[in-house]
Amino acid sequence: MKRTIRTTALALGALIVSLGLPAGTAHADTAEPRVDLRVLVVSDGGPATAAIAAELDSAGAPYTEVDLGQADRPVIDAGFLADTVDGRPRAKFQAVVMPNDNPFAANSAEMAALAAYEQTYAIPQVDAYTYARPQVGLQAAVGSGYAGGVDGVRAQVTAAGLAGPFGYLDGAVPFEDNSPAIGESYAYLSQPAAGADFTPYVEATAPGGTAKGSLVGEYRHDGRRELVVTFVYNQYQQQFRLLARGIVEWMTGGVHLGADRNYFAVHVDDVFAADDRWNSELNCTPGDVDCTDPNATPDPIRMVVSDVDHATQWERSRGFTLDFAYNGVGSVDHREDNNGTDELADKLIADRDEFRWINHTYTHAFLGCVQNTDVVPWKCATNAAGSTQWVSREDIADEIATNRVWGESAGLPLENDELVTGEHSGLKVLPQQPEDNPNLAPALADTGVTWLASDNSRDPVQRQVGPATTVSRYPMNVFYNAGRAAEQVDEYNWIYTSRAQGGSGICEDNPATTTCLDAPLDTATGYADHIVPLETRIALGHVLSNDPKPHFIHQSNLAEDRIAYPVLDGVLDGYQELFADDTPVVNLRMKDIGTEMQRRAAWQAAVAAGQVTAYRIGDTVTVQAPDGVRVTATMPTGTTQGGAGFGEAYAGAVSGWTSTADGTLTLGLPSSAASSPSTDTGSGDPAAPTATAPDTPVPAGVTEQVPYSAER
Repeated sequence: MKRTIRTTALALGALIVSLGLPAGTAHADTAEPRVDLRVLVVSDGGPATAAIAAELDSAGAPYTEVDLGQADRPVIDAGFLADTVDGRPRAKFQAVVMPNDNPFAANSAEMAALAAYEQTYAIPQVDAYTYARPQVGLQAAVGSGYAGGVDGVRAQVTAAGLAGPFGYLDGAVPFEDNSPAIGESYAYLSQPAAGADFTPYVEATAPGGTAKGSLVGEYRHDGRRELVVTFVYNQYQQQFRLLARGIVEWMTGGVHLGADRNYFAVHVDDVFAADDRWNSELNCTPGDVDCTDPNATPDPIRMVVSDVDHATQWERSRGFTLDFAYNGVGSVDHREDNNGTDELADKLIADRDEFRWINHTYTHAFLGCVQNTDVVPWKCATNAAGSTQWVSREDIADEIATNRVWGESAGLPLENDELVTGEHSGLKVLPQQPEDNPNLAPALADTGVTWLASDNSRDPVQRQVGPATTVSRYPMNVFYNAGRAAEQVDEYNWIYTSRAQGGSGICEDNPATTTCLDAPLDTATGYADHIVPLETRIALGHVLSNDPKPHFIHQSNLAEDRIAYPVLDGVLDGYQELFADDTPVVNLRMKDIGTEMQRRAAWQAAVAAGQVTAYRIGDTVTVQAPDGVRVTATMPTGTTQGGAGFGEAYAGAVSGWTSTADGTLTLGLPSSAASSPSTDTGSGDPAAPTATAPDTPVPAGVTEQVPYSAER
């Protein structure tokens, strides 16, 4: 028998008795139930439920968390789960996330209430991490399957998974193995139990063996559906990031608030200019304020014509556009020194439509406090009275406007409201300048700048600076002062080795942000063998985290050995191997990234404040949100808004931002989404598990560590 969201209404009369709902509910036996688009997360403080909650947070999907470790937590009973609104039965949660299949004591009234609620309203349950055993539709892993570490295992999405919630993947789900000294993943692998209605969605073979079993699968029993996950994870690990979208799609039936996409943008700073080269003998960069050796002679790195051709060909082959942040004076000075010629600038201007362009100020001047470079590290210069000397409003505006005029005269396709200052200067920088230059905001107003780049490593939260909103950028650990791989490795060794090993000791002095290498890298092989894989993993982690923030490198990295491309190719190749064609990387320009971040902040604030209400009745979804706050949602393909199609296609669904009409948005679901999947595989009577799930071992996981980044 197939139970749908429509036919479950026929059982609501029994529900009133079994769950103890108030008597006299009008039309309770016939009314179409209302299901609120909110998830119940029952947490035990472990990493698995925290990871799913983090995915909901990132997407902007509302949820209520009940922490089982809190003494004053609410009791999960009939009134907590369901009630009536305007005489219509209401399910308060569209899905339930549990730390395992039954985290309560044996014969728990709370588990009985949850089971009855799920059964009556066809509400799915995610078992975030549990033992493989008959109670979850699987054979016991111990004795018949495998229980142990799965670091480095390459799991596969099954045909059912690809046809179902994980269809956005190409099939492979590789498990991380970042350190042989750390157990990063643990799993139970086993086959479905005899007679169980269990469908594996993701399977793996045990390391060094032949035992194959389910890692993620759907178990249907007693009129309930559970997504059974039998491996431990945290929110940063690649294996979870790959599956997170599918977990949410499974438990919501593809109908939920919020959206999740995979973004990648790369800004290339200092175009037209030259970057000073790292000196491997002096262990500093001549031309920089902290390189005071009298023998320090600047050695510039600057792209040439063939580097532009390579960049253009690379973009076309990848279907990807780079953002060039330019300094016009680089070309002006080059022409002055070369009898009026600048082949690089001529080539870049001729090919200007191949790239996106961002104003990076005319001379790359430092626009914060006036720097006193007579001391190392530099300090902010002060007036006689002791107050800070600031670069003036006029000087800041001149840097912006002059570069804009130069770019316009060259025909560069600009968005004049975007700006990247040199070194992100003008914004606060610790420890020397703990506040923004007070002249920055009015200069931005003078020049019409509304989107201002900031460094995510020191200014990660979007904020207002006068009329401008910041767009945080991730610094890639591909150094601005390296055009050759050997130079990159030499400086990397200086930063990441101890003093005893000939390094600077920076890693020793800053253990919270850096990790010392066990030994210096080989300058001939260290870039390809160590730095590229590490930077690729970090950047790909951002891409898989629904994070639109751009990354930035420098023009020097596209010159000489072109050391940026192995990292960029690693990210894009890795992504292409993992995702289906309908789930492409989203490559936005800076202002569009800023708009996405701004909308998210407003939406998430409204959700956190309880100002958003959304529910589904049959094939209609209604969302109520504050005026001026755009709504984000993910819906099945074919969903309509006011008779027109809703959203944009992505990952087998449609999603996007949309305005409300007087605070209300109404969406019509396609007929294919009108019913919930079948939940009946046996008795229709509420039947809760009587035994609590055993404790599951959670080995120490890994979290992302952002390496030190030498940034100009």
